[in-house]
Amino acid sequence: MESKKLLIIEDDHDTAAYLIKGLTESGYHVEHAAEGDSGLQMASAGNYDVLIVDRMLPGRDGLSIIGALRDQRDTTPVLILSALGEVDDRVEGLTAGGDDYLVKPYAFSELLARLQALARRVQPDMQPTLLRVADLELDCLKRKVTRAGQKISLQPREFRLLEFLMLHENQVVTRTMLLENVWDYHFDPQTNVIDVHISRLRAKIDKGFSPPVLHTVRGAGYSLHAP
Repeated sequence: MESKKLLIIEDDHDTAAYLIKGLTESGYHVEHAAEGDSGLQMASAGNYDVLIVDRMLPGRDGLSIIGALRDQRDTTPVLILSALGEVDDRVEGLTAGGDDYLVKPYAFSELLARLQALARRVQPDMQPTLLRVADLELDCLKRKVTRAGQKISLQPREFRLLEFLMLHENQVVTRTMLLENVWDYHFDPQTNVIDVHISRLRAKIDKGFSPPVLHTVRGAGYSLHAP
């Protein structure tokens, strides 16, 4: 199996050396940037499978790096590492565009498990490439969404969220399912990061259109379906 290519953006020398050694021994091809600006340059040009980004960095901070990448429509999965472990800190990191958030100190085995989850890639023939619910269409290959023929611009996370909901049309999708499959986030289902993204997505795909297709199932989760 081809080695996955990782970029670690971490300013602490000992932490970076520990990660590089452990991940290289685990079969990853690892590159390293020690501060934010060079990290962003490498991430933008490096075609990595996963990024590991420390939140607090000299120069450009970790969330700023992630925001800049998402503005470039770079959807490379990002694992945020941080000593900031409160719920609001994690929500801020995920809302900024991170795909998972691991609080320091952490077990290396957990880091590996999260990287493996982020690096998974669905084979093109395992799911449809064009999804439709009513007049809402999502083209998985062109990364394009339209409703009633009108183009809808989505951020990478919103696109992944909509894609997952459309793949589960007419089903109740729970918050836990979304955290594990859209965010690869395996704890604290009480975080409001899902509510924030659902609200933004609903405003884009339902506002000004009829009938609404994104529904809240009280006490259970969400469902995407036409009446």
